[in-house]
Amino acid sequence: MKNKNYDFIIIGGGIMGLSIAYKLITDNPKLKIALIEKEKDVAFHSSGRNSGVLHAGFYYTADSLKAKFTKEGNQRLKEFCKEYRLKINNCGKIVIAKNDEELNGLDELKRRGNANNIELNFINEKEASEIDPNVKIHHKALFSPTTATVDPMEVCSTISQILKDRHVQLFFETEYIKRLDTSPAGIITNNGNYDGDVIINAAGLYADKIARDFGFSQEYTLLPFKGIYLKTMIPWPEIKTNIYPVPNLKNPFLGVHFTKTVNNHVKIGPTAIPAFWRENYNMLEKFKLGEMKEVLWYEAMLFFTNSFNFRDMAFDEMKKYYKNHLLTLAKHLVKNLTIEQFRCWGTPGIRAQLLKKSTLELVQDFVVEGGRDNHSIHILNAVSPAFTCSFPFSEWVIKNFVYQTNK
Repeated sequence: MKNKNYDFIIIGGGIMGLSIAYKLITDNPKLKIALIEKEKDVAFHSSGRNSGVLHAGFYYTADSLKAKFTKEGNQRLKEFCKEYRLKINNCGKIVIAKNDEELNGLDELKRRGNANNIELNFINEKEASEIDPNVKIHHKALFSPTTATVDPMEVCSTISQILKDRHVQLFFETEYIKRLDTSPAGIITNNGNYDGDVIINAAGLYADKIARDFGFSQEYTLLPFKGIYLKTMIPWPEIKTNIYPVPNLKNPFLGVHFTKTVNNHVKIGPTAIPAFWRENYNMLEKFKLGEMKEVLWYEAMLFFTNSFNFRDMAFDEMKKYYKNHLLTLAKHLVKNLTIEQFRCWGTPGIRAQLLKKSTLELVQDFVVEGGRDNHSIHILNAVSPAFTCSFPFSEWVIKNFVYQTNK
């Protein structure tokens, strides 16, 4: 089977691949678009396993792409959910400090929020208790009223159905194997060859490997980090809002926090444990020896050089596998925690985190390489808050890499 004459072939059925296809077909309904996904449905990996939080945009420095897209992405996804009657919990977020030293972190977040024109307010203990009586603050906290939560699977499934209705061809259980040598934008899959004008690689955990087949991602490799939450099995009214600690802004992880879901359940976490291969969700599931060797090589280098304090971070994250330790960290954020409610681990997710090989640093912003002239575009680093940013980020990719009007 050989499929020809596609204008765009999109690899990956996560939020990025879906939203890029959505933007392309919305702008030009005559386009012939194929989206291939190796799983049997959309959002099987990071997009369907993330927390569902629509971030406000105050964590990121004003010169970053994350800052550029988060505020608008938050608004756009809320509008999308309203239009298609999808669940949304406009519960907000409180960021707290545990001590005087962390108050400086709150001040820095407020400065970033102001620079990014984000609605973000200092609140005192009385004001915090009016929002969530259970939250425990030290002198003051930050309240983000625009933070919300959605059901990521519901969002992705809705976009998928819209694409089908608009005649985008979605091919499931179709796995990229390698580039087709006889075409600049052709690929070989387990279900035949696909050819077209432009490849858009939104393959998440495997984006860097696919990019190297096309001559890109020479500076980078992907490191997987496993995130797991403890969760309640029923709605839990003792938490009213998302409650986060002051993060270490030198690394991409936001620390153990409370997430309020669209169904009013509560999650504690996540972990950010270095994984041993790219889809290392459970035990030996999807074990790949070659991947493990590559990942362990870079993790060993990070461990011995202690780049970005990796050694201490790895030990700290491994401790979070113990429920009691994770719950102890969470107790700092609230006055009362009913431990018996948090008996079950949620579905694990893998964060596809890009590493710059020359400096052994985790890349904290979005990275895209390629362009229409190269017949391929590669989204190499689409880390949190990529879900929140997906609509404006996709438009930026199309404008600057597909049509190259403002690059």
